Amino acid sequence: MLDLRTLNDIFFNITSSHRERAMLWQNASEEWQPVSAAQLYQRVRALGETFLSWGINKGDRIALLAENRWEWAVTDFAALAIGAVDVPIYPTLTAEQIAVLLADSGCRIAVVSTRKQYEKVESILHQTQVEHIVLMDEEGTPDAVLFSSLLKDADARGKERDPVFDRRAYEVQPGDLATIIYTSGTTDEPKGVMLTHGNIASNVSHSTDEFGFDELDSWISFLPLSHITARHLDYALACHGATVAYCSNFERLPSALTTIRPTVFVAVPRVYEKIRQEVERRASLSPAKSRLLAWALSVGKHHRDSVLKGEISKSPVWKLANKLIFSKVRQAFGGQVKYYVSGGAPLGLDTAKWFADVGIRILEGYGLTETSPLIAVNTPGSYRIGSVGKTVPNVECRIAGDGELMVRGPAVFQGYWQKLAATSEAFDEDHWFQTGDIARFDEDGFLYVTDRKKELLKTSGGKLIAPQPIENKLKANMLVAQAALVGDRHKFASVLLSPNFSVLEEWANAHGIEAQTRRQLVSHPKVVELYQAIVNHVNSSLANFETLKRFLVVPDEWSIDSGELTPSLKLKRRVLIDRYVSEIAEFYADEAVSHG
Repeated sequence: MLDLRTLNDIFFNITSSHRERAMLWQNASEEWQPVSAAQLYQRVRALGETFLSWGINKGDRIALLAENRWEWAVTDFAALAIGAVDVPIYPTLTAEQIAVLLADSGCRIAVVSTRKQYEKVESILHQTQVEHIVLMDEEGTPDAVLFSSLLKDADARGKERDPVFDRRAYEVQPGDLATIIYTSGTTDEPKGVMLTHGNIASNVSHSTDEFGFDELDSWISFLPLSHITARHLDYALACHGATVAYCSNFERLPSALTTIRPTVFVAVPRVYEKIRQEVERRASLSPAKSRLLAWALSVGKHHRDSVLKGEISKSPVWKLANKLIFSKVRQAFGGQVKYYVSGGAPLGLDTAKWFADVGIRILEGYGLTETSPLIAVNTPGSYRIGSVGKTVPNVECRIAGDGELMVRGPAVFQGYWQKLAATSEAFDEDHWFQTGDIARFDEDGFLYVTDRKKELLKTSGGKLIAPQPIENKLKANMLVAQAALVGDRHKFASVLLSPNFSVLEEWANAHGIEAQTRRQLVSHPKVVELYQAIVNHVNSSLANFETLKRFLVVPDEWSIDSGELTPSLKLKRRVLIDRYVSEIAEFYADEAVSHG
């Protein structure tokens, strides 16, 4: 177990080593370049000294608006080392959205990645208290302060340490505020989650106990560092001596996997779903390949239990399926992954079973920004499919009378920034944090999270429907990119389906369907019939009150940029309900029920 008091202990843990490849990053030619432990120390020190020279004091806020890159980590550690508070902001947000967060947090410095991000901040500068904008990219603007100029000759300092700088970092206490992370706002307006050094450090200390990470491990940091999950994992793996490779562009991930060949792969469920859909899509292009995949999956299903136990089947037929199919799926991840982990949202059971059938056991975990984040995780030695594992050692949990999971412990946040009422509402009278998730424990202590409390649909007959498990069943089909259940306070549930258009268009071409627009495509009778079959298949596995009586295939591809998904790829259900209000009304036009 790691014994960390503050996040600065993590910084010193990394920089006290002699690693030449503490971090990796890609240059303009997409070649991987190392950052050594000594270089990391000197760059953090140089940037921290610059912040101090600009009058930044303990507790002042510094915004980080950037994709995953080594400069992100340097800025993070520099702010923390001098006792400042960093405020990570998703680079996908608009200028107007960024203005709200900068103004609310009172940031005095904004460190941004690209000229595009620089221009966003510059355009709303008058609405904020930002005094300096620092640009990571070398493409400057007349008024830009370049990140590289602040590091000066940092690398030339070698391995010398600065006792004054170190002393300041050591003086930071566990109770000092480390970061303000704004929630993505799936059901409410964004709130700034205040996490102390001790909150995150205590969680990192226990989260990886049973994994045995060491200096031979590596992982590709591609999940947004603006989210606590990726940041936590960077801290934890780096503490154990692993190499962290930064992938700033999701489109580069496939090539990064084959080059870096990581031993750890962590992703949100949507990434796993898309990988599964791509495998099935490619197989569907050839009848022979489709039959081969179906055969291999049937073999894998018979040996699923071995995979879930972390064992390799000795069966000759499984070995043949592994050689022909399973090994190729693993090779897409680089071929060296020991641990596949999923977090950030519920992993559909169908997806978990499919990957188990191709020889990949996904270790699902669960947590919230407010809990730094990890509450529970499946580990190599303690695993149960469908669950999110057992709780980490220093977290207390209980289930309230209405099924809500309550949490208490040193990783639980201090409150929401400048929102006393929201903070008060988040805790009960005994100061248990109310997660907002509906959950249960089984007899062996494994935790199962079924849905968000606020997202449960209640039919007019009083039945509660959990949308996420049903949506995950629908998304298991390669033709469905996203699904959103609706029908709260109505007699029955309905669903909006956003297609996987690349797959649907291939299917349409193969079946001679001509359409000039996506709207024409999704309304074509054969396409409607196709998706009706998908809905019927899912309905066959549901209780009668859960079945989806009506559906609509929308002509839209939901995304972060268009506003239907959060940066962690969760549905913004309220946004969808507002956007498709007339379509949803049509579902229930003949329903003789008042909803006032």
